[in-house]
Amino acid sequence: MASSLPVCLASSSHLVLSIEEELAKDPKNTVPERYVRVGQNPPILETPIPIPTIDMKQLVSLETKDLEKMKLHECCKEWGLFQLVNHGVSSSLLEKLNDEIEGFFKLPLEEKMKYKIRPGDVQGYGTVVRSDNQRLDWGDRMYMIINPLHRRKPYLFPELPSSLRETLEAYLLESQRLAMQLFGYLGELLEMEMGEMEELFEDGMQSVRMTYYPPCPQPELVVGLTPHSDAAGITILHQANGVEGFQIKKDGVWIPVNFLPNAFVVNMGDILEILSNGLYNSIEHRANVNPEKERISIAMFFNPKFEAEFGPASSMLNPNNPPLFRRVGMEKYVKDFFSRSLNGRTYLDYMRIKNGEANSAN
Repeated sequence: MASSLPVCLASSSHLVLSIEEELAKDPKNTVPERYVRVGQNPPILETPIPIPTIDMKQLVSLETKDLEKMKLHECCKEWGLFQLVNHGVSSSLLEKLNDEIEGFFKLPLEEKMKYKIRPGDVQGYGTVVRSDNQRLDWGDRMYMIINPLHRRKPYLFPELPSSLRETLEAYLLESQRLAMQLFGYLGELLEMEMGEMEELFEDGMQSVRMTYYPPCPQPELVVGLTPHSDAAGITILHQANGVEGFQIKKDGVWIPVNFLPNAFVVNMGDILEILSNGLYNSIEHRANVNPEKERISIAMFFNPKFEAEFGPASSMLNPNNPPLFRRVGMEKYVKDFFSRSLNGRTYLDYMRIKNGEANSAN
């Protein structure tokens, strides 16, 4: 049966479906007040720093895998993300995916309304507004849980236009393959028991977020995606139409990420930081918008299975390295996360064991 997750949104919440619809209300074509963010930006690095790259071909090759695995380990510790090249997903599939996602967001609003987020939920098309003073992201989005299959909402993924649905399904299978390979290597690097990491994430909770960032007449006033760290294990991000805007926060400075052609950006989420007991970095990131060009992205989030419980891996603990995070069941973790606003690393901080606190899933 379909999940009731999440059930924790305020009953007074309402939806904003389309930024273009909001702009149409204002003949002066200025940014509506609810999107304006003032004084919340740390410095931005003027010259982008190259983001570490992991080559999947070298990771699976007997001759080069040990060296590439150590490079992966350093990426996860120092950066919390990397660009993945030679990942094996065909360029023709990615091109078709790009076209299909763009086509979806170009549909008339009444067509997209069929997928709108329903009361008490966060899945579907649109943005949930929980309070009158909430500042909104400059982006239209579609979010769905897509695995396990019985968790799919019958009125979302199964009802998408057939060409988009088939292309997404093919891409999801490729992303799942990649994610499970990466989890295997990460489990080895964290010296977990053989198969322990794969068992945790096999047939786990997986979700997808497609986002359309329209051009903005005053981009300096808005944020495309609020700064946050992902609550997932790992996220695989594909920048669909080549327009930049993704940024990460490192050493108190925002760094623009320039995607390599056909590369994915893979970032560590809060769950990997918890499993590694703080060794790996769940990177805080955001998206900026462009004054002239639209930007389109698709993010795949990979989490443990719903019935699993997780916390710092036993391999990461010893008398000199006690657990920094609580253990928690995945079902509770998801409910708790969706009850909170997307803001920085607050949920990871919530999971952190405070002085004198028992290591439990309270």
